[in-house]
Amino acid sequence: MKEIKRCYGCGAIIQSENEKHIGYVPKDATTKDHILCRRCFQLKNYHKLQTTSLTKDDFLNLLDHIGEKDCLVVYMIDLFDFEGSRIQGLLRHIGYNDVLVLANKRDLLPKSVKERKLEHWVRRRLKEEGMKPVDVIVTSGKKNMNMDKIYDAMMTYRKQRDIYVVGATNVGKSTFINALLKHYAQVEEQNLITVSEFPGTTLDFIEIPLDEQTYLYDTPGIVNESQMTHFVDPKILKKIIPQSELRPIGFQLQEKQTIYFDGLGRIDYISGGQSSFITYFSRQLKIHRTKTVNADALYDRHKTFQFEIDGMQSIHDMKTYDFTLKSGKCDIVISGLGFITISSKGGKIKVHVPPQISVTIREAII
Repeated sequence: MKEIKRCYGCGAIIQSENEKHIGYVPKDATTKDHILCRRCFQLKNYHKLQTTSLTKDDFLNLLDHIGEKDCLVVYMIDLFDFEGSRIQGLLRHIGYNDVLVLANKRDLLPKSVKERKLEHWVRRRLKEEGMKPVDVIVTSGKKNMNMDKIYDAMMTYRKQRDIYVVGATNVGKSTFINALLKHYAQVEEQNLITVSEFPGTTLDFIEIPLDEQTYLYDTPGIVNESQMTHFVDPKILKKIIPQSELRPIGFQLQEKQTIYFDGLGRIDYISGGQSSFITYFSRQLKIHRTKTVNADALYDRHKTFQFEIDGMQSIHDMKTYDFTLKSGKCDIVISGLGFITISSKGGKIKVHVPPQISVTIREAII
């Protein structure tokens, strides 16, 4: 039986027949023991993305495989984009397996926010979804935060079983696993899993031995089709995905004022008296305030915006969401882009975003 070889960067099965399919390498490279496919090689060395034909259903079908196993599931979520990083119906896919939750990208939220507060916030949100994890640990794969605590928890809760790391695209699974490999297995840089800001970098299970009989698996990121990151030009992904701690920008808005987030969205304050709006977005996004009466014309003249989205020729091409605010603090979340914390005594707002993007209101995280 012919041995199946996989790319150590993305997990794709190695093949040399079709350059346009995943897992391609030249024929003379297929004899190597440690193989990096052409797609991963171009990502690592030239930051060039080769698109694939894999769909959300393909990734969910892979996830169903986990439900057939007796294992520990490490579920990674994104503190910056909690709503966008959730996997809808996860429990249906993973069966009755234990779940350890890692709340990643702590480094993006202000240092002033206490770790314990973030943990409790995540636990409350998961409880609303009917999930009772064995533990919740706040982390930053990029900063190696709480790595010893996570490693000990994984070894304790797995009970000699395999471990599957799951999460949405861009949640940071591969970065986290690479941190584990470097810290605990002394794996060299050139042999690490492929990491990039492009959604869907990992294409199949990547098997990493824990001992002679059990494995840790990196799994493909599940696509959330309502995130901004799936609809902007790949060239500007790094500009909208935060690379460092968010810098809050505050506004005291009067009724009938508007805040723009480059050309990617806007929020109109309809009524409620003067209220506080604090924005949490990538530092490279320009935040602009104007009168609502001038907002449509401002967008259509492209006076202040860096970015455009295919098919978005006019502000009227955007989808609108209407929210009624309660007294107190809440977050308005634009999936994949950022969030706005509003402190008010009540009122109404209207949010404009591209048609595919979801907007939600939630308990304030900060």
